Amino acid sequence: MAAPIPPNNPAAAPGTFSEANIGADRTAANFFYRIPALTYLGNNVVLAAWDGRPGSAADAPNPNSIVQRRSTDGGQTWGPVTVIAAGHVGDASGPKYGYSDPSYIYDAEAGKVFAFFVYSKDQGFGGSQFGNSDADRTVISSAVIESSDGGVTWSQPRLITNVTKPGTSKTSPAAGDVRSNFASSGEGIQLKYGQYKGRLIQQFAGDIRQADGTNKIQAYSVYSDDHGATWHKGANVGDRMDENKTVELSDGRVLLNSRDNANQGYRKVAISTDGGATYGPVTLDTELPDPANNGAIARMFPDAAQGSADAKKLIFTNANSKTGRENVSARISCDDGATWPGVRTIRPGFSAYSTVTRLEAGKFGVLYEGNYTDNMPFAKFDDAWLNYVCAPLSVPAVTTAPGATQQIPVTVTNQEAGTLSGATATVYTPNGWSATTVPVPSLAPGASATVNVALTAPANASGPQNLNAAFTTANGRVSQFTFTATVPVAPQVGLTITGTAPARDVMASPYQVGEVLSYSLNIKSMANVTANSVPLSGTFDSGFLPPSAPNCRYNNLAAGANYTCTTAKHVITAADIERGYFVPEASFSITASATPSLTKTVPFTGTAVALRDGLLSADISGARADVGRDLATQPYAAGDLVPYTFTVKNTSPLVEKVVPTAGNFSPFLPEGTGNCRYSVLPAGQSYQCSTPRHTVTAEEAEQGFFIPKTTWDLSSAGQTTKTITVNGDPVELRTKPSAEPALTVQELGAPPSDLGTADKYSTGQKVVLEGLGYGDWYYVYLNKTGYRLGWIFPTTDNTVEFILPSDVKNGRDDVVVLDKNGVQVTFDRLQVTPKG
Repeated sequence: MAAPIPPNNPAAAPGTFSEANIGADRTAANFFYRIPALTYLGNNVVLAAWDGRPGSAADAPNPNSIVQRRSTDGGQTWGPVTVIAAGHVGDASGPKYGYSDPSYIYDAEAGKVFAFFVYSKDQGFGGSQFGNSDADRTVISSAVIESSDGGVTWSQPRLITNVTKPGTSKTSPAAGDVRSNFASSGEGIQLKYGQYKGRLIQQFAGDIRQADGTNKIQAYSVYSDDHGATWHKGANVGDRMDENKTVELSDGRVLLNSRDNANQGYRKVAISTDGGATYGPVTLDTELPDPANNGAIARMFPDAAQGSADAKKLIFTNANSKTGRENVSARISCDDGATWPGVRTIRPGFSAYSTVTRLEAGKFGVLYEGNYTDNMPFAKFDDAWLNYVCAPLSVPAVTTAPGATQQIPVTVTNQEAGTLSGATATVYTPNGWSATTVPVPSLAPGASATVNVALTAPANASGPQNLNAAFTTANGRVSQFTFTATVPVAPQVGLTITGTAPARDVMASPYQVGEVLSYSLNIKSMANVTANSVPLSGTFDSGFLPPSAPNCRYNNLAAGANYTCTTAKHVITAADIERGYFVPEASFSITASATPSLTKTVPFTGTAVALRDGLLSADISGARADVGRDLATQPYAAGDLVPYTFTVKNTSPLVEKVVPTAGNFSPFLPEGTGNCRYSVLPAGQSYQCSTPRHTVTAEEAEQGFFIPKTTWDLSSAGQTTKTITVNGDPVELRTKPSAEPALTVQELGAPPSDLGTADKYSTGQKVVLEGLGYGDWYYVYLNKTGYRLGWIFPTTDNTVEFILPSDVKNGRDDVVVLDKNGVQVTFDRLQVTPKG
């Protein structure tokens, strides 16, 4: 049987792979990092740049800066973060401006490197206006800088907006005028072959006025044939384009590869035969899935001879998904981008914009976004790591059945220079699916062969499943192709029902007995077949049930379609007025038109419709939150915070907003953090608020409890706000220890401390023992007689007080004080006399 989908482990063999985050240093500016650019200048010099965005990861017109790191050892180590184009946040010295979205072009012939980027003032791509005056703060501008010393120093920004953004009129744009644009971040190219050899090409995307007065987002090249002295704009191409890149093909043509602004799940491509000045038709490349994200394309062998096999090899990186920014991967083409059989994952999980460049011989570098704050990983790997074979596959889309096994024809074409022998073909299968692994006959260069792989669907399969067919050579190199196996979804029926009552101010105009309330029902088919929707019952008096007309039936409702029934009516009764509200209820059947046995009943209960004012109510209760605390051994003292949890239940028929307005808790009141407000509490629902704390006062500590006192406002649309005062049950702050310590008569010497008992006492008098610290329980008894006075909690004046009981014997004794653990703390003399 086939192996499951291989794990996406970039560190696994073959080849070598390393990675380092070169964006961890956010500098003193605390930048947010986005939008990578990368280029190789030869002699192991690598330049990496990206946006440093102050305050947030926002696009222009955020006052962003372009930052750079430079490596002189092929990306093994990196110099410090430097700013090569500094934005300005705006202050007394001047208004804000920023530079965003860097893209390098290396001119190998002139030994110069250029960096393109947006220059923004008050508007970014979305808000820019027509016109190309760089002094206009509502116009987005285009900037370029250059370096002749390998990126060590850079020129001041040179503005070329008049080239990249034609059209001078802000109010009367002509066809071809550009409202807004940006250079596509990453890396531009220099052509190597033919008539346009040496041309520098930087891609742009722009929002461009059309002849019919509409606008389209199109792509175009901006190019130079004089090593950057002058720049020229090419023709606009496509619709719903976005960040786009170019690569020179083996015959000198230029391939454009673009993010799809329409988000159809794949890259868009077009071909130029005139060095990027114009492009042919735009098509979707369905071998390059993409989640509408910036990617990159480059030659694997930039110096390969024109027309050679190596010149046909391309590398492409992007987030390898149709739906999410995740799984940045490298793909390989051996035929100028016609097919893409090689693929390997660089970063499983979240990963976004990426750019790729060839480094020294046998090595690639990829710079990509690991997050939008402080993770700009630079991945470096060799050719062997890509583990590709130039043997593209083709597999037709197939339809199968749950649990069925079907033969899948897999066609392999050998684009290598030598014969491929000892290879196998299979389908990588997710959980539940399985496939056989079959041998592939030896393939001479240029030859093709088709083999059948047995694919088995799981018994519960339903709908389309993307699968990867795989061809593996004798030495482990792999080519892949994604195809779709579809298991037809079984017929099913269902409905969703929502309702709407007419708007009415029932405070000013309450409903009366006998009035007619009209109600609208919106019914949406959740069936995947045509079906009949029929009302069966409900709280409506007319306009609802068939066969009377009008009614809310809908025969032959298309799959996924919906309709609205506005004829359902209810006559208000005395019971409705007494209750104060009407509850719309209904039951519908949904039955497949072609299969009457396929049916389902769907109930509906709508939101209560208020008929008058005065419907708001709630049950509000609370309790000490730390119920596990032993108040005998851990009593609360003055200044302590008592955690408290409120439970609020909406007992009204309406959605309520619950707002605490007063109370002896904090946090508790809006607008502070941790407040107990609940803005949308459905009827019958409850919530708990466990953030409040009560600060124990000295008086409460003395009495041993506090009383929760709170006030709440209840409100709902069309109802008078209701105020509820809630005084909860007393909350104990301490409890006496339950155990009575064992006592023995002791021979006590001189008292260790004076407890203030020098006076004589008679029964019924208060005895005050001084110097006993507040906060813990004490056990007090008379030593000689063994009389237990019991557990006593001290006052905040650090005294223990008790009334001398009537049955205490006269005479001299010792009053002994034990702590909460029964250990003697102190004692003093005590004399009891008949007269005190």
